[in-house]
Order: sequence, then C-alpha cells, then structure tokens
Amino acid sequence: MANKTENESFLGYLKSKAFLRQILLILAVFVLLLILIQWGLRIYTHHGQKLELPDIIGKSVAEVEQMSEMRKFQLFVSDSLFIVGKKGGLITDQNPKPGSMVKENRKIYVTITKYLKETVRVADLPTLYGNAFEQKKTELKYRDIDCVVKSYTYDPGEPNHILEVYYNGELIISKEGRKDNVVIEKGGTLECVVSRKDGGDVTIPNLRCQELEEARFMLESSKLKLGDVLKKGDDEGTWYIISQSPPYDGITNMKMGETISVTVSASKPFDCN
Repeated sequence: MANKTENESFLGYLKSKAFLRQILLILAVFVLLLILIQWGLRIYTHHGQKLELPDIIGKSVAEVEQMSEMRKFQLFVSDSLFIVGKKGGLITDQNPKPGSMVKENRKIYVTITKYLKETVRVADLPTLYGNAFEQKKTELKYRDIDCVVKSYTYDPGEPNHILEVYYNGELIISKEGRKDNVVIEKGGTLECVVSRKDGGDVTIPNLRCQELEEARFMLESSKLKLGDVLKKGDDEGTWYIISQSPPYDGITNMKMGETISVTVSASKPFDCN
C-alpha cells in the first residue's frame, strides 16, 4: 500500500509545474553550453572569421608595421622597383587588394619602391648618334631617362638628328665614339646637340672673273645669297665680276644665308684665265 502511495506521488510530481520548470532549465543550460562551446571554438580556431583589409598603398613599410589593424596579418615584400621622385620603402601595390575580406594571419604581399636609384651604362643605351632626336627621346623615356636639346648646329645630313650627347657636362657620345662605362642614373637628363640645315659656316667663295649668273648659281649651291650688284658700264650683255664684298682669301668663313655684294663689268678682267 505504501508503494502505491509513493508511485502516485511520483507521478503527480512528474505532472507538476515544478518538474517542467526544472526540465526547461536543464535544456536551457544545455543549449547555452553548446553556444558557449561553439563560440569558444570559433575564437580558438578563427573558423569563418574574416576582417576587412585596410588600404596601405602609399604608406611606408615601417608605418604599416605600426598599424594595429595590420598586426593581425603577415606582411611580405614580393617585389621592389625604382620610381623617379619616390623615396624608398613606399608600398605601390598590395595583394589582396584594399577592402578585401580576409582571415586573420593572412599573408599580405606588397610591392615597394627601391631605396637606391637604378643606373644604366652608356653601353646599354640604344644607339643615339646619327639618329632622330624625337624617336630616341621616346625610347629613353621608357628607361626613365630624360633627353633635351642642348643646342643646334649645322650638319649637311638630315636635320634634327643627334650629333653629340652630354651627361652632367661630360661629352659621352659623338662621331668619335662613346664612353661605354659612364653610368647614368634613372631620372637623369641627357643633353643633345642636334643637327639643322641652316646656320652652318662656309668658306667665302672666290667669285672674281665669273659671269654674274654663274656666280648666282654657285652662291645658291653654297646656301649663300647674292647681295648688291654694282655695274660698271652700260653693256646689256654678259657681266663679269671684278670684285666682291666680303673679299675672298681662302680662309675666312661666313654664315649660310648671308649675302655677298659684287661689282661687275662688261669686260672680263685681264688676269682671268
């Protein structure tokens, strides 16, 4: 009879609200423990955790290493290059790109600027002497070397071609050859002497005894001009040159484009052949 009473009491307890509350409390504690365990595993293993990668382009490696948000990643320098006007150690590119969502401890690869300037020997430059200035200027630009016109000088060949090249005031390339071992810094400037058709010097020609029209043709061939013509006599036939200004001496030069004035006569000088 006592056992029956105990059983009825136990069944009554099972159906009571107190029992249900305990069951629900146990279930809640169990679920909470599962959540805490999963959260702990995430923290320990970083499973699924991603962070936004900051933009570090333009910063120095030293700056990036001091950034708190970058301490969660591993920084590796994958390449370096020289950029004119940029100091060394600046980041020019990063992989993954800024704004990417990446896991902690991810390796971040960067390209930085070089600390030392790159150089090139004259021997490694393209052939400059005798070539068109503008074409070679473009080629040198791709090597980070500037090229400017130092001066122009007359040359009977094609105009705007390189005749001489100077670097830091030193003649390094000319028709006599080039100084192959001279070292040029990238970002440096080469100064060129460039050819032109006019402005050259020619020896004053001897026009005496020549017919006027023959002398005119000779002057045009030498890039000179016929100036004033002083006629002695009234003959409308052939005129012969008896004197000129400036005079001929076989040594003195004059600039192309300048004029020579002459005095002509209808009679050929007696000492002309």
